[in-house]
Amino acid sequence: MTNKRTQVIAHLAILTALTVVLGYYTKLPTPTGMVTLLDLGVYFTAFYLGRKEGAVVGGLGAFLLDLLSGYPQWMFFSLLFHGAQGYFAGFKGKVRYIGLLLGTVIMVGGYALASALFLGNTWVAAIEEVPHNLVQNFVGMALGYALYHFLPKKGN
Repeated sequence: MTNKRTQVIAHLAILTALTVVLGYYTKLPTPTGMVTLLDLGVYFTAFYLGRKEGAVVGGLGAFLLDLLSGYPQWMFFSLLFHGAQGYFAGFKGKVRYIGLLLGTVIMVGGYALASALFLGNTWVAAIEEVPHNLVQNFVGMALGYALYHFLPKKGN
C-alpha cells in the first residue's frame, strides 16, 4: 500500500531537484545577462500540480539555486518571490491570467525592490535588472506551459 502524502512529497522533491538543475546548468545568454530556466520548473509545476505545489517548488528551487550558485544574499528573497510566483501561477480557470500577472509582478518587482532597499544597490541598477527578469519569467512561462501541454495529464 502506498501513502498518498509520501508520493506528493517525492514528486515535489524530484521537481524541486529538476528545477535547481535547470537553473544551475541551463543558461541562455541575453543582452542583459543570463536567463536561467528555473522559472520553467516553477511554471510547469504550478500548471501541472497546482498553486501549493508551485509555491513549494518555486520557493525551494530558487532558494537552493542561490545557495549553490554563490548568491546567499538572495536566498530568502528568492524563496519568497519565486514561491509567490509559483503559487499565483497555479490559479485555475478564469483567474489564471490574473495569477500569471500577479506572479510576474511579484517576482520581477520583488527583486527590484530587494536589490535597491535591502542589498545596497542603486535604484538605477535595480531597474536595469527588470528587463532581464521579465525575459526569464516569460521564457519560463512559455516553456512551462508548452511542457504542461506536452505531457499527459494526471489521471489519464
